[in-house]
Amino acid sequence: MLGTMTIQRMDNVAIVVDDLDAAVAFFTELGMELENKAQIEGIWADQTVGLDGIRSEIAMMRIPDGHGKVELTKYHAPAAIGAEPENPPPNTLGLHRVMFAVDDIDDTIARLRPHGAELLGEVAQYENIFRLCYLRGPAGIIVALAEQIG
Repeated sequence: MLGTMTIQRMDNVAIVVDDLDAAVAFFTELGMELENKAQIEGIWADQTVGLDGIRSEIAMMRIPDGHGKVELTKYHAPAAIGAEPENPPPNTLGLHRVMFAVDDIDDTIARLRPHGAELLGEVAQYENIFRLCYLRGPAGIIVALAEQIG
């Protein structure tokens, strides 16, 4: 017997960035599409987030299949607070990483490098199934890539 369903879908994952244009360029190069940009402010935003005087700009990036989104957020007020340490390692508590399936992992890495992407380790192969890597993207987030090979 199934219980009452409370979740209909996952709408998006939000990432706070310091350079919205650079983050949009990074995720566009990865293959996402800019769905829209918006200014966010007002009492409803303050009430939702639990901060006073919010002024932010968001860019909603859509996965090409239309099912997943990443919301990139630039806070103008109150100012964003940096994480400690600045570039936390993959075993840090909290949001770990965002993973994307890609057609060609080597090409994807090469296209993202001019946008500041840095490999955390190296491209590894898991059996004859996947090639995988972690790289650091905008605002220090960790983006994982997976290329199915088998």
